Amino acid sequence: MSESYPTSTAATSVPPKAERTKPAPHVNTDRFDTPIEVDRPILRTTGLHKSYRKGQHVIPVLRGVDFVANEGRITSIIGQSGSGKSTLLHLLGTLDVPDQGEIYFEDQRTDNLPIRQRDRLRNGKFGLIFQFYHLLPELSTLENVLTPAMISHGMWKYWSQRKQLRERAKELLDLVGLGHRLGHKPRELSGGEMQRTAIARALISQPKVLLADEPTGNLDRKTGEEVLSILRKLNEEQGLTIVMVTHDQTIADQADAIVRLAEGAVETI
Repeated sequence: MSESYPTSTAATSVPPKAERTKPAPHVNTDRFDTPIEVDRPILRTTGLHKSYRKGQHVIPVLRGVDFVANEGRITSIIGQSGSGKSTLLHLLGTLDVPDQGEIYFEDQRTDNLPIRQRDRLRNGKFGLIFQFYHLLPELSTLENVLTPAMISHGMWKYWSQRKQLRERAKELLDLVGLGHRLGHKPRELSGGEMQRTAIARALISQPKVLLADEPTGNLDRKTGEEVLSILRKLNEEQGLTIVMVTHDQTIADQADAIVRLAEGAVETI
């Protein structure tokens, strides 16, 4: 592997341009139904290392990353392709575990939990959005939104609560502007509509944190702005914590704080 990686493990969260003259970004806690403490970490990591093996080669992806996302805030993780930003997001969402380092959600360490406990934590506390939607093609929009509830509740519990869950799914689809598309299959939806379906699906279990991996990366600029508007509304009106991966500086600048990754380490600016 010819690519070299920096040995520095320094890590800082960098506020966006509009906020960099301030000691800490301001949060208007009046917008929340239940006020939260300003700058209270909900997700944090210390010294994360992660490598992948390709044949006989070990490819380092993360090199000592310290990261903090504060409750009720939008945090952007920005970097070029291959910088490790998606890997970091997957580790935060318990989809993978680090080779070294620690991950905490609400002061509970998560990286050392048994796999079933990690699965329960992810299903109950995290909503995930991906660049390529991952909708099931044979299911309707409404059914796709309900799939996480089917998985996390189990068939018996889901069946007993199906009426309430279906109503919640309909409300979420109304929220993202798809109340008129409940019975449509993914092939009948535009890219923006599929991503909005994915957002509704991510919210069905009432997560505390929304993890979004390039949520606008597969969309044109106008449609991407519509998706970002929905995410901002969720943050402003519901106090939802959002961690968003992007390679686009203009998108990152809309967040409350920015973490910039370069070759597996947080870049100091």
